[in-house]
Amino acid sequence: MILDCDLLRRYAETQSEDAFAELVRRHVNLVYSAAMRQVNGDSHLAQDVAQTVFAELARKAATLSGRQLLTGWLYTCTHFTAAKAVRKESRRRTHEQEAHAMHELCHSPTPEIDWENIRPVLDQVMHKLKESDRDVILMRYFENRQLADIGEKLGLSEDAARKRLDRALEKLRAFLSRSGVTASALAAALSANAVQVAPAGLATTLASASLAATAVGVGATFTFVKLMTMTKIQSAIVGAVVIAGVATPLVIQQQSKLRQENESLRKQAEQLAPVQADNERLSNSLAETVSSQKLASNQLSELLRLRGEVSGLRTQTNEIKKLEAENQQLRSSLAAGAAAKRGNQTPSAEEAVPKESWSFVGYADPESAFQSMVWAMSHGEVKTFLASLSPDAQDLKDSQGKSEDEIAAKIKEFGGVTAFKIIDNQPVSADEVILTVYAFGVNEAARFRFQRFGSDWKFAGKGIHTAAAK
Repeated sequence: MILDCDLLRRYAETQSEDAFAELVRRHVNLVYSAAMRQVNGDSHLAQDVAQTVFAELARKAATLSGRQLLTGWLYTCTHFTAAKAVRKESRRRTHEQEAHAMHELCHSPTPEIDWENIRPVLDQVMHKLKESDRDVILMRYFENRQLADIGEKLGLSEDAARKRLDRALEKLRAFLSRSGVTASALAAALSANAVQVAPAGLATTLASASLAATAVGVGATFTFVKLMTMTKIQSAIVGAVVIAGVATPLVIQQQSKLRQENESLRKQAEQLAPVQADNERLSNSLAETVSSQKLASNQLSELLRLRGEVSGLRTQTNEIKKLEAENQQLRSSLAAGAAAKRGNQTPSAEEAVPKESWSFVGYADPESAFQSMVWAMSHGEVKTFLASLSPDAQDLKDSQGKSEDEIAAKIKEFGGVTAFKIIDNQPVSADEVILTVYAFGVNEAARFRFQRFGSDWKFAGKGIHTAAAK
């Protein structure tokens, strides 16, 4: 059987659609099943995620053709792509999954009970494993490979492959236990449920759509853009993992009150709108009446009284607008206070992105732009790092006149960070946000400003580093 890397290389060099279609056919069940789990069983959304993953594979064909195994890359890419898709869906998904799991816990046999407990957290916990442990579980239970085949892929005997698989399962079981999930029949649950058969014809559809999406772009080879660095840029990126800890209950309660007050003020303003329209109509009527000298004195008095009431309502409307402005200022002050309190807290490592999972994921949103920039730093990708910067960024200006070798040498000094966690996304405007990120390993935090240029988000500047409590 032709290796995945050979098929991908053939596509990168000759644009062979047959080679790419074969790759999609081999891995569509893995990608589709991982996406289905992470989008809560929404088959349409899972197909969109799968199409995005294979389109990304086509764009990066030249870069990835050197990999012996594509399974791990596809699995990780699916994880991040699905995570971005899920953020746009209903936040009630977690609560619905928990309720469904509790129902199944009472009515299903033991393997099914285990699976319903495992399913909501499986993909998150899998990414806490080392890449070697994750790959052996993927090959055995997600691709249904035999131990002899796994051993051949990894250069091990069948017995050694079995032992490595057993150790990986024990580590996975331990991570599940820390997440509050007890899996008494983990291997059986994974064998029976980890991979679902994708809908008929999906592989053909995805291959065609992915190739079409690639043809619209600059071709199958993805070109890395220019990137800056100096010693201070390295510290910016090491601190690029900016902190925004957990807001205190008092701040949350106050913000809830502010939202309720603003909602009440908006409703009052909406109620005043018809009154203002009536005032305008009555004013016009009064003007016509005075000019024609035909209104009775009692009608004129009534109109004058109504005008006085409307004048008072206008005053109230102005006061409401002032209150809304004050509420907005108070909300900003509370947010600043919460950020100051978070500076001395170390966030949980849960949902942090470990260094071995970093990859280039584009610039479609601020979170993706940040990960792509950090990945470029850790891999010495000079062009990609420079491409992550805003045209007005000071770091980009400072890199002028430096050779790529000089910049790469400084990028390679990036180290010490074992994982990062984006714990706050504060919009400044429709085209600017400030990410708060925490860097595990160096225990430092900073605020990073990203700006949108067209459809891409770029790093525009950094905030002040914060040493977290150790």
